[in-house]
Amino acid sequence: MTIRWGIIGPGAIARNYADGLAQSKSGKLTAIASRDVSRRKAFGDQYAIPELKRYADYAALLADPDVDAVYVATPHPWHAELSIAALRAGKHVLCEKPAGMNAAEVTAVTEVAAQEGRFFMEAFMYRCHPQIARVLEIIAAGEIGTPQHIKTHFGFNAPYRPGSRLYELALGGGGILDVGGYPASLARLIAGAAESAPFANPVSVKGTGMLAQTGVDAVAYGLLTFASGFTAEIAVAVARNMDNRAVITGPKGQIVIDDPWVPGRNAGPSTTKLHITLGTQTRTEVLGDERMLFAFEAEHVSKAIAAGLLQAPHPAPSHADSIGNNELLDKWRSELGYKTFTEIPATNRKLVGVVPKGLPALPKVALDGVALPVSKLILGCDNRNTVAEGAIVWDAWLEAGGNAFDTGFVYGGGLHEKVLGEWIAARGVAKDVVVVAKGGHTPYCTPRAVATQLDMSLERLGLAFAPIYIMHRDNPAVPVGEFVDALNQMKAAGKIGIFGGSNWSPARLAEANGYAAKHGLEPFRIQNNNLSLAVMEKPVWVGCITSNTPETLAALRRGGVTHLSWSSQARGYFLPEALRNRLPADTAPETCFGSPTNAERRKRAETLAAERGVSAHNIATAWVLNQTFPSLALIGPRSPGEIASTLPGAAITLTEAEVLWLNLEREAR
Repeated sequence: MTIRWGIIGPGAIARNYADGLAQSKSGKLTAIASRDVSRRKAFGDQYAIPELKRYADYAALLADPDVDAVYVATPHPWHAELSIAALRAGKHVLCEKPAGMNAAEVTAVTEVAAQEGRFFMEAFMYRCHPQIARVLEIIAAGEIGTPQHIKTHFGFNAPYRPGSRLYELALGGGGILDVGGYPASLARLIAGAAESAPFANPVSVKGTGMLAQTGVDAVAYGLLTFASGFTAEIAVAVARNMDNRAVITGPKGQIVIDDPWVPGRNAGPSTTKLHITLGTQTRTEVLGDERMLFAFEAEHVSKAIAAGLLQAPHPAPSHADSIGNNELLDKWRSELGYKTFTEIPATNRKLVGVVPKGLPALPKVALDGVALPVSKLILGCDNRNTVAEGAIVWDAWLEAGGNAFDTGFVYGGGLHEKVLGEWIAARGVAKDVVVVAKGGHTPYCTPRAVATQLDMSLERLGLAFAPIYIMHRDNPAVPVGEFVDALNQMKAAGKIGIFGGSNWSPARLAEANGYAAKHGLEPFRIQNNNLSLAVMEKPVWVGCITSNTPETLAALRRGGVTHLSWSSQARGYFLPEALRNRLPADTAPETCFGSPTNAERRKRAETLAAERGVSAHNIATAWVLNQTFPSLALIGPRSPGEIASTLPGAAITLTEAEVLWLNLEREAR
C-alpha cells in the first residue's frame, strides 16, 4: 500500500520532505496547498504535481479523496490548527515541530487524532535516522554504563531582520520554539534510556538566556534534572553559533554524536559518525546510507500508516513524548520570560475543532436567584496557569454547551482567578457565563476575611458581581450568625447573588438557615461538599466533608438547598486502572476513595456502563446528577478531550432504583 501525501505550506522544509518521499517505497507526493501563487507554481513544477492537485485553499486539499495523509509545514502558529482540521477531515498527519504553540495545543491535537482514529506524529526527522537507533543500542548494551548526563546544543547565527520568521513574536519566533525541541527531545530520550523507558520528563527545568528586541529568545540555555538523577545541559540559539554535537556520558565512558540533527545534511547521502570512548580507547563508527535525511522519516511514517498504526514506532516520538517535550519547552520559555502571543490575552486565539461534533447536549437548570440557567456540570478552574493553557479548555467548554466556571481565592495564589478573568475579558463573555467564586479558606475563615477576599477575587476576575458565592470552609469557632450577616451584607452591596458553604456539615448549615429565617435574611442555598458515588474514606484535603452518608443524603432529600459536588468523579476512581494514578500519591483515587465497598460500587458502575454503552466514569457522573434533590457537579477536565469523554455522563438518565443500587442502598435493580 502506498500512502498518498498532500503538503500544506510548500516552503524549504517541505521541499526536504518531498525529496524524502521521492526516495520512499511506501509514500508518494500527490497534492500541495499554498495561498501563495508563486510558491504553489514553483513547488508544483519542481515536483511535477498536476495542476488540479495544486490547491490555493487548504480546505480543498483536505477534501481531496486522493490524499491519505497531510504534511503540515507552515510556520508554527498554524501547526495545531491545520493538524486538527486535517484530522477532522479524516487525514493522517505528520506535523512539523513544534506541533503546537504550547503543550496544551499539542495535547488537544493528539486527542483529536485518537477521537478520529488517525495517525499523528510531530516531525522530528532525526529520531527516524538509523544513528539514533544505533545510539540506543550502544546504551542498551551497557557499553558506557547507565547514562548520567548529556550536553547537547542546536545554535546558529541568523542576524536580526525585521519580519523574519525567526524573530517575529506573531510567527512564534525564537530558538526554543524553532529548534529547542531537538536538544530537549534527545535529552529526554536518553534520560528515558537510562531508565529503560521510551523517554523521561524532567522534574526540574532551569533556564537563562537573552531575548531579542521582539521579545523572543535569541539565545537560551537550560539545565534539566530527572528523577533518576540524570542531568542535561541543553542550549539553542538563532543569534549565536554553537557546538552542535551531542555528548552522552556514563560511568564507563561517553558517546559523541558529531551531527545529531541533520546527519549528512538534507541532500544526502546520510553519512554520520559516532565516537565511543571507553577508558582511554576511542572507536569511531561510520553510519552511511545513500538516502537523504528526510527519506527515513517519510518511509517510517508511511509504513506506520499503511500498517494501520496511530502512532509511530519508537524511537520516533509518541503522543505522550511530544506532549512532554512541549511541556519542557513551555517551562524553558517561562524561565526566560518569553510569552508567546497565545499567552497574551489580547492576542490569544480560539483553536477550532478541539471537541468533536455530536456531543450530548449539556443540560442546564434554573437556580432561584441566578439570572442565567446553569449547566449541570460546572468546570473547575484551579489548574490553568496561563491564558494559553486555559483558553483551549474554556473555549471547548463553551463550545460543548457549558457556561459555569468554578474558581477560588486560594487557587494558584490568585493566579488562576486572574487568568480566568483575562480569558473572560478577551472573549467578551462576562454576561454569558456563571462564575462560582469561593473565599474564606482556613485559616482565613472569618466574616471580615470573606468580604475582603471577595473584593480581591472580583478584581482579579475583572467582574463586579459573582452570581454564586461559596465559603470555602467553615469555622465553627465563629458564631454562625456572623457569617450569615456578612454574606447578606455582601449580597446587599450587589457583589454576590446566591451563596452557600463548602465543607459545611448539614447541622451547621441548618443552623445558619435557622438564623437567617429568624432574622429575615437570605439563607444558604448551596451546599458544596464532596458527593460522589465512591464515598471519601480519607479526606482529600484537611477539613473536607463527604455528603455521601445516609444522614446527609436524607437531609438533602428533605429539600431546601441545591448540592454542588466537588470531586464528583472521585478523582478518577471510576476510570480504567491505567488512568487512575496520575495524581500525587497522597490524594490519589485509591488513597482517598479505596475501600471494599467502593470497589463494589465501581463494579456495579462498570456493569451498568456495559449495558448502556458508556464508561463507568460516565455512570458515576450520572449518579451525582440523578439524585432526587437538586444536584450539580464540579468536574476538572485538563483538556478538551477530557471534556468530551465526561459529557456523556450528563445525558444519562438513571432511575431512582438504579441510583440506590449503585450506592449499595439496595441489592437488586
